[in-house]
Amino acid sequence: MSHTSSRQLPDKDDTPTAEDPTPTVLPERRSAEDGHRDDAPRDDEEAAPTDTEPADTEPEAGEATTAADTAADTSTAEDTAKPDDTSTPGDTAKPDDTYTADGTPKPDDTSTPDGTPKPDDTSTPDGTPKADGAPETAPDPEATAEAEAEAAPDTRAVPETDPETDSDLATPDPTSPDPDPATPDPTSPDPNPATPDPTSPDPDPATPDPSSPDPGTPGPTDPSPAAPDSVPGRPGWRGKHPDAARVLAWTATGIAVALVLFALLVPNDLARFTPSRFVRIPAEGILGAALLLVLPPKPRRIAAVVGGVGLGLLTILKFLDMGFYWSLERPFDLVLDWVLLDDAESFLKDSIGGGGALAVVVGVIALAVAVVALMTWSVVRLTRLMASRRHFAGRTLLVLGTAWMTCSVLTLEVAGVPVASRSAATLLENRADAVRAGIKDGRAFAQQASVDAFADTPSDQLLTGLRGKDVIFAFIESYGRSAIDDPAMTEPINETLTAKTKELSDAGYSSQSAWLRSPVAGAGSWLAHSTFLSGLWIKNQQRYRNLTSGNRMTLTEAFRRTDAWRTVGIMPGVTRAWPEGKFFGLDHIYDSRQLGYQGPKFSWSPVPDQYSLAAFERLEHGKKHSKPLMSEIILTSSHNPWAPIPKTIPEDQVGDGSVYDAIHDAGKDPKEVWKDPAKVRDEYRKAIQYSVTSLVDYVAKHGNKNTVLVFLGDHQPNRTVTGDKAGRDVPIAIVAHDQGVLDRISDWNWTDGLKPATDAPEWRMDTFRDRFLTAYGPKPTS
Repeated sequence: MSHTSSRQLPDKDDTPTAEDPTPTVLPERRSAEDGHRDDAPRDDEEAAPTDTEPADTEPEAGEATTAADTAADTSTAEDTAKPDDTSTPGDTAKPDDTYTADGTPKPDDTSTPDGTPKPDDTSTPDGTPKADGAPETAPDPEATAEAEAEAAPDTRAVPETDPETDSDLATPDPTSPDPDPATPDPTSPDPNPATPDPTSPDPDPATPDPSSPDPGTPGPTDPSPAAPDSVPGRPGWRGKHPDAARVLAWTATGIAVALVLFALLVPNDLARFTPSRFVRIPAEGILGAALLLVLPPKPRRIAAVVGGVGLGLLTILKFLDMGFYWSLERPFDLVLDWVLLDDAESFLKDSIGGGGALAVVVGVIALAVAVVALMTWSVVRLTRLMASRRHFAGRTLLVLGTAWMTCSVLTLEVAGVPVASRSAATLLENRADAVRAGIKDGRAFAQQASVDAFADTPSDQLLTGLRGKDVIFAFIESYGRSAIDDPAMTEPINETLTAKTKELSDAGYSSQSAWLRSPVAGAGSWLAHSTFLSGLWIKNQQRYRNLTSGNRMTLTEAFRRTDAWRTVGIMPGVTRAWPEGKFFGLDHIYDSRQLGYQGPKFSWSPVPDQYSLAAFERLEHGKKHSKPLMSEIILTSSHNPWAPIPKTIPEDQVGDGSVYDAIHDAGKDPKEVWKDPAKVRDEYRKAIQYSVTSLVDYVAKHGNKNTVLVFLGDHQPNRTVTGDKAGRDVPIAIVAHDQGVLDRISDWNWTDGLKPATDAPEWRMDTFRDRFLTAYGPKPTS
């Protein structure tokens, strides 16, 4: 045919020629190194505009002209026609068979009366060239509608093989669509144009046709629309700084890997915190990654978030265990130990003040939230990375799984630590067992408490060997075996114990000593006290509550039950109501508010030991009573943090305690002491010496021939003092002016003096009650 049904643009490339001195400026091609998929939405950019949402952007220079420029160029092209065979030298159109006298095209067989081209064998009904060899058929309205629907840009989310693809690591070029070469683009110019239509003016090749698509600009049917970075006027940070974006992406991925490995491999005990713990292959990580890899996209996203939160909570649990191992020599109890966090806050207030304690609490809460958030982010990020590189991730997991199985079978170790690790799973399994055991323990403890060999013993037969004696049970806070056996403290403390043994001997007293094994270490004094007095192993708060809510006869209750003693308690560490005092059989309790102390607190300890003993003498022991006294005295000056420490002063200077202001101000700052473990041990040793000295000096001065003193430590200090393998033994000693009192325990084989020998008997603390009641009364009835 002599002309085509639509206007065509001549072929042109981007090389300047004489006819076209201005090369076509294509949109800037985005580097593949910026790490973005063309189909992945950007967090920091807006979505690309669609046909339903016109883009409100300005074209960049070199890519398109303004609407005014385009209109002007079009007008020029229409007003000025090139001289050719259809025009005269005067630029007037020649009259021919295709034009009327007034210059308008005649209707012919290729156009309709309204001037639109008719469909013919070279073009489709919509005006696009027909493929060669295509059958000539009438236009199908349904096909036309379908073709228009396909040509319209899809405003829905672009489907992708894996929606979890990490946008920071994918590399397709969003500005280079790759349409099927076999399918002609109905909006693109015919690469082999037919003879120009004489009815259409030939545009200036240097002036772009605004109605024709630019070869480098995706059309409305482009299957790969440009990513937000390529939207004119919105280049995006990653597009401007691809190298920095790539470094940032890999750095973030490295941090995520490190956090996940840390959570899986870090031990829950600081004593086992060694580099070899991190040179392991975690089975939990391999299995978790494999599960995430095989899940469909939506379940994978949910599983990644749940797994991240779980990993964060596991890390917090390990941190709690670290603190409890350091202070209590045991892991955190998920059921029973939450109440102890309140005690920890009180300890902080006493040690570093209210403001410092508040700052620590806020910091701990913020850290817990940050741990959960960071672990969740890490797992989600690594999940996206695996999904975007599925084959590489699968091969990597296969290699790691094989390596783990090999190391497990061969039991390979690094510095005594197995390479094939399943420590996280073991921790959770043990903790689940502990929770189940804790639930069962309540019933088991109730059965143990119901068995009491002395429950039916008549009161007139209890403690007959001590009738008429003033009996004192004194607990020295944190007085553990390490104070005597540790080489760093042995010499000065042994000198003190030797000197005090001689002081008692000079005052007419005899003494014997041995070891008891406490149920706790580092803290938990009330559990040790109740174990010693009840004859039951009180190892947790649940047992303590069950004990104090029952009717078990304690050692102090046995004295009260005889009605032969007045029973009192000196409790300077009690700062509020303590209803448990009635359970322990004490007629009257003097807490820190009833001792009359007007001096300063020494860190946690509200009252210095020397003042507590002086108050006991003033309030009870120095008075005349119709009955002898049975007293329970808690000495607190050796309580953690062991700074500042009070000093022994002449008793007549104690007064109301205000004299201790100057001593407190001259003492050491606990925050400075705790910067150096050696200083901590030294201050601990001084605190024990002060407490022992205060107690022995009091007995030597105010005791009499009827005085019987039983004093012991309640638990070992924490690991900063003891190290990792110190045990839970504490020293115990019995002092009496009457030799007959010690003769009753001659078969115990205890060591003479206040310092027990290394090979002295070691008993569990819960066995002392029955041994003591047996030694100083009739044998149990059952």
